[in-house]
This record gives sequence, structure tokens and C-alpha cells, in this order.
Amino acid sequence: MPPRWWEVFGDPVMVQLVETAYAENLTLRSAGLRVVEAQSRRGITIGALFPQKQEAFGSYTYDVQSRNTPAGRSGDGRDRTIKVWQGGFDAAWEIDLWGKFRRAIEASDADLLAAVASYDDVLVSLVSEVAATYLTIRTLDERLAVAVDNVRVQQESLDIARVRFEAGGTSELDVQQAATLLHDTEATIPQLQLLRRGSIDSLCVLLGLPPQDLPEALVGTPGRIPAVPPEVTVGIPADLLRRRPDVHAAEMRAAAQSARIGVASAELLPAFQLVGTLGLSADSARKFFEARSFEAVAGPAITWPILNYGRLINDVRLQDATFQELATDYSNSVLVAQQEVEDSLAGYVRGTERVERLQAAVDAANRAVELSLIQYREGATDFVTVLNSQQSKLREDDQLVNERGIVAVSVVSLYKALGGGWEIREGQDFVPAKTRDEMQERTRWGGLLSQGAQTRDTGESASDLEKRPWWKLRWWWPRW
Repeated sequence: MPPRWWEVFGDPVMVQLVETAYAENLTLRSAGLRVVEAQSRRGITIGALFPQKQEAFGSYTYDVQSRNTPAGRSGDGRDRTIKVWQGGFDAAWEIDLWGKFRRAIEASDADLLAAVASYDDVLVSLVSEVAATYLTIRTLDERLAVAVDNVRVQQESLDIARVRFEAGGTSELDVQQAATLLHDTEATIPQLQLLRRGSIDSLCVLLGLPPQDLPEALVGTPGRIPAVPPEVTVGIPADLLRRRPDVHAAEMRAAAQSARIGVASAELLPAFQLVGTLGLSADSARKFFEARSFEAVAGPAITWPILNYGRLINDVRLQDATFQELATDYSNSVLVAQQEVEDSLAGYVRGTERVERLQAAVDAANRAVELSLIQYREGATDFVTVLNSQQSKLREDDQLVNERGIVAVSVVSLYKALGGGWEIREGQDFVPAKTRDEMQERTRWGGLLSQGAQTRDTGESASDLEKRPWWKLRWWWPRW
């Protein structure tokens, strides 16, 4: 399947619209920012692998003891004030003996991949919606042209009926019937124009523009439905599971939840910590930096929530049930993907056959209108025959144009079902330059806003993550 499948229609306007939507669509921009959010959460999780408590502290206390306490009532004349200057560094490191923190990092790793896949899914939907909306506009253009052409033909019939009535060759009934058909056809034009206006407004939103601000050069001029390719490249069905972003996102969400089961299970086991304090303590600032003011405390610690009353066990059950739910959702997403591909293929094939039949019907209807007018002009038939043939022509012309538009949209739906289109973001940043500059002014982001920092694992699957040793994870040092 071609990665830029919209180019198979050979319409430069469609290509330009897709590129504009990719650069300006606000929904896609929000999805890109969710990738940055996932990257930041991943960095937070990584920090838990290192000493969890690293704090510098300092304090000064001035304590005056009450005279109504035993120490304050003593008559030895000692000073009732206590001054303490303190400063130092505290550290505590829970050793990841049971893999709790590493499993949490695996979950964040998979969450990041799911966020990237969700971005790709939004991009696939965006590209298909832009293409489908553009094809709808072009379909309405041709339907308007058909309506205008039928108005012209029906106006000629009305003129003929009026001439014959004025000449006494027919009754006024023929004139009124011809006028009714003409005005009824004219009434469809404003309705089609309204539908076209609504489609243009929808396209404006997809392009990140206010409604009615679409440049005239794009779709302002009426055009024709782009030619549908005679053949559609589908590819190998097995590749569908690797290509569809929504399937990949469902897989990554299940992988993340699988890791969270390990996090919850580790809470049932004892936690081993190394704690320590280094500092200075003195009763006056003058003595604070003396060697005798140094003090230190260090040693191991263990905590084990023995009496958790089922809370931790039920948390493991909760995480396991959630994983099973997400695994089921993944299986369902695969079935839905296959259904969408089959439905779109059937729509394309059957729609092409229907277009061929309707084209033959349109040719016959045009010939019937031509013959009925000749016979009516010569007085060989009544005006009812002309009305029937013209009504049939209008119906067949409109059905043909509408079906051609449906077939074109079915091609778009097929490429969407195949998961095509997200490849255009490869090598590009998830956050546009303007937004990135605004964020850099507020916060020190380092390299997190660049595409390279966010897609280092986008080619990996859940099985790849599980096979990779923990010490080979690429998250080891955060990017500042």
C-alpha cells in the first residue's frame, strides 16, 4: 500500500489539503502533546529507580524553656534557652529487589508507545476525513452541474410546450406540467449549495481554519470527482496488524497493564531500603563548621505490610482483571479492523459495478429524452412521455454522480481501514515549531520536544519490550 495513498487520485488540490491539515489541525496537535505528556510521565517513573529520597536540609531553632517545667524551675541558674544550628543531607534508597520500579518503567515505556500509536491513529483518521470531505464537495459540485444541466433541458421542454400551446396544438396542462418539473428541479439547487457550504465548513475545521475562511483557490471553484484508481493495492493481510495504529495502541495498552500487575505484586513483598544522613549540628553559628559538629546516621531498613487486610491482594486482582479487559479489547480491535477492510473492499468492488450499470442507464435516459422531445415536437406523443423521460434522466444522472462519489469515498475508507497515512509524520516532530517555541519560553524542555526523543521505540512491539533485558533499556539516562 502506498504510504501517501491520497496521491493515487491524481488531484493536486487534495494533496495540498492533506498537507495543510497535517500542519494545522488542532486535534492532531493535541495528540502530539499527549505524546510529550507520556514522555514526561516516563521520565518521572524512571526517577523512582534511583534513590527515592535525596534532600538537603538546614534549620535554626531557638528554644526557651518554660519556668513551669521541671527544667525551668531548677534553681541552678542555668540558661533556659537552647540554640541549635543544623544542616546536612538525607538519602533513602529502596532497592528494586522484586522489580517493582523496573516493571513500572516497562509500563511507562508501553504507555509512550501507545501515545505514539494514538497520534498515528488520529493522523490516519484526519487524512481520511480530509480526503472524504473533499470528495464530498466535488460530488456536490457535479450534482449541482447535473441539476443545472437538467434545468436547461427542462427549460427547453417548457419553451416547446408554451409554443405549442400558443399555437393551439396542445392544452395549458402541458405548460403547467413542464413548469412544475422545472421549478422542482430548480429547488434542488439551493439544497445542494447548502450541503456544499456545510462540507466546506467541516473542511475548514479539519484544516484548523475558522469556517468560511477556506482559500478560494482550493475548493472555491467547482470541480469534478477525482478519478478512482482502477486497481487498489491492499498488501498482505497479515501486515494489517502491524500497520493499523489503533491495533498497535491497543496492544501497547495491554502491555502496559501487564507490567502493572508486576508492580502490584511486588507490593506484597518486603521492601529493603538503605537510609542515611550526613550533617552538621552545633549550638552556635561560630562552631557550626568545626569538625566536631559532624554527625552521620546510616543503616538498612525493611518494611513489610503484613496486615494489609486484603488491600494489596485485591489490587493485584484489579490489575489482572484490567489486563484481561485490555487484552480482550485488543482482540476485538483486530476483528473490527478486519471487518472494516472487508466492508471497504466490498464497497469498492460492488460500487464500481454499480457505476458501470448506472452509466448505461444514463446513456439510455439521455437518448429517451432526445427521442421524446422529437416525437412531442412532431405531435407523435403526449407531454407525459416527455415528463417521464426527463424525470428519469434527472434521477439517473444524479444517481450516477452520487455513486461515483461513494466509490471514491470507499477507496478512502479502504486505505483508512488498512491504516495508511501515518507514515508522513516519520522524521517530523509531534509538536509544531510555533507551539514548541511557546513551550520552551515557559519551561526548560531540553530535547523532549524533538521527534528523536519521542520515537526511539516506535518500531517495537510488546513482545520486543518483554524480550529486551532491563539493563538494555534506552531510558537509562534522562534527556535534559
